[in-house]
Amino acid sequence: MTAASAPISAKARVEALRSSIVEHDWHYFVLDAPTIPDAEYDRLMAQLRALEAAHPELLSVDSPTQRVGGKPARGFAECRHETPMLSLANAFSVDEVADFVRRIDAVIGVAEHAFSLEPKLDGLAISLRYENGHFVRGATRGDGAVGEDVTANLRTVRSIPLCLHTATPPRVLEVRGEVVMPRAGFAAYNERARQRGDKTLANPRNGAAGSLRQLDPAITATRPLAFFAYALGSVVGWEVPDRHSATLVKLRELGFPVSAEVDVGCGLTGLLDYFQRIGARRDQLPYDIDGVVYKLDRYDQQRELGFVSRAPRWALAHKFPAQEEITVVSAIDVQVGRTGAITPVARLQPVLVAGVVVTNATLHNEGEVQRKDVRVGDRVIVRRAGDVIPEVVSVVLPHPADAVPWTLPQYCPECGSHIVREAEQAVARCSGGLFCPAQRKEAIHHFAARRAMNIEGLGEETIDDMVSLPFLKRGSETRALRTVADLYGLDLDDLLALKQLQDARAGQITDPKKPVPTRWAEKLLEAIANSKATTLARLLFALGIREVGEATAKTLAAEFGSLDVLAKAEPDTLKKAPDVGPVVAERIVEFFAEPHNVEVIEQLRQAGVQWAEGQGRPTAGPLTGQTVVLTGTLTSLTRDQAGQRLEALGAKVSGSVSKKTHFVVAGADAGSKLDKARALNLPVLDEGALLALLRTHAADQDAADSDHGATDAH
Repeated sequence: MTAASAPISAKARVEALRSSIVEHDWHYFVLDAPTIPDAEYDRLMAQLRALEAAHPELLSVDSPTQRVGGKPARGFAECRHETPMLSLANAFSVDEVADFVRRIDAVIGVAEHAFSLEPKLDGLAISLRYENGHFVRGATRGDGAVGEDVTANLRTVRSIPLCLHTATPPRVLEVRGEVVMPRAGFAAYNERARQRGDKTLANPRNGAAGSLRQLDPAITATRPLAFFAYALGSVVGWEVPDRHSATLVKLRELGFPVSAEVDVGCGLTGLLDYFQRIGARRDQLPYDIDGVVYKLDRYDQQRELGFVSRAPRWALAHKFPAQEEITVVSAIDVQVGRTGAITPVARLQPVLVAGVVVTNATLHNEGEVQRKDVRVGDRVIVRRAGDVIPEVVSVVLPHPADAVPWTLPQYCPECGSHIVREAEQAVARCSGGLFCPAQRKEAIHHFAARRAMNIEGLGEETIDDMVSLPFLKRGSETRALRTVADLYGLDLDDLLALKQLQDARAGQITDPKKPVPTRWAEKLLEAIANSKATTLARLLFALGIREVGEATAKTLAAEFGSLDVLAKAEPDTLKKAPDVGPVVAERIVEFFAEPHNVEVIEQLRQAGVQWAEGQGRPTAGPLTGQTVVLTGTLTSLTRDQAGQRLEALGAKVSGSVSKKTHFVVAGADAGSKLDKARALNLPVLDEGALLALLRTHAADQDAADSDHGATDAH
């Protein structure tokens, strides 16, 4: 069956979907103003794929679905540029820019010429060829005359239009520009690679270049690439504007992304002002740049100036200081994050990178150090780009003769607890969560949370000050809060001493004649005292054991009934509990194996914290064995209340959607959890259906209770 013989409704729907997707791409990539959520865009794409699969005769190379990449190539064919892709002369100083402007003034004979001003994108230069409005070929710059044909890979870059946005396309239009890897995409890609134990990308520029030179387009399709247009090549059948700045406007109208930073300025002052302005914002841009480009704006003046060697006389690249330099690793230490994550850090001989003296650089994790084989004494390339912490890109081989491979230390440098790393995990962690100084803020904040020990009035700012200000007078020592157990030893004098330190830091002077407000402190002490009586489930959640959320804490409390029994349980015993797999079991064993954590728990006992034990398993209900996820906002009851009522019916309330989920309750403004539920074809209940379910099962339980009571009466 041909496209002409396909059902009219299918053909019309395919065309409508393609048009809609192209329109949304234009708003997203060119205007930077998305009109629909990503999930809705994905649904449109899924509908189009389904229709094309059902009607293959309607498939075309211009379809947005064809960006996934074709078959791997054996190599790249050569591609000769009809119009050479020339390089630019570089300038590194104000004097060089001034000479550039003076040379132009001398030839043109008029001062204060208009220049097109553009950021110099740090990626890979490419040329895109369109014939009758359709993308037919794309090539790298190569040597300027001959590049490599990377058409299949370029088709996977979503910001490159496959068809021009015009009803009257030129017969031939070649558009030059840069393929870059945006910083956010680069960081996310490398983080995923580290988690998998794969090789990371050295920097965004190498990432962009390497992605476009993959022989398998499907690999390129997985890379976060973007394209920005900045010039024309060969043009046939299209009226080119008389100014370069006007051409950039026309390119936007045709569907090409153009940097939002482009501008027009006059004379030397205009050029240098732009250089300073972009330089000040360089770290906030979404992509790497290594300078700015000045181009004489009028094409007739460009032609009058002509070229020298392989560079135009009418354009100049004004470069920023290098973002990569070479230095020597003096030592490799580890830092402990607020969640216990261990990060190796290279201590460096000071080096000036992008205008900043760098003495430290992150090595991310143990696996990254091993992959790059960074050793003390090595000469290394250090990169600083954007607001990213400086990092070691690679080692300059060979290693010094006495350099030895680095190994992860066994003990936390902050608290002496064991450092643990599971085989499948990229990040190693300190196991002393309740004790470690680096983790104090996070541990106390989690411990005091509403769903944990529920200490009202103990917010993040107060916790921050409690662990950093020396307000506790204990004998001859004055110190800050050390562990969660310290909360239960606080008194009114302690909190007033804290307030005095806070006021002094803010420059406030306390009038000794005025009474000191104490109600806030009394309320906080009351909340702390009230939290002493809790449940085993709440305590387990409050302890912050990794992978043990609210639902798992309730399961553990029901299964083991005692904290002491749980603390002594072997992994095989733990795994017999519902929904406790090997990872969760290992986290529990690690936590209780660390003496520092056990010490803090004993301090809580001595401070009077009590937890009800021996609850045993909950009675079975109509929803026993079913896992439910709540998402969005409910109006007639809170999500906590809904969760409690579902749990009373025997259900397990989970925080994440998976194939094991039985149904999802979606309130207003439900987000990604609802999308995942739909993707897995899970039942989704709205608020009305939830209330009906609760009423039905509550009535069933009442009836069952009545029957049971009648039987007992006999």
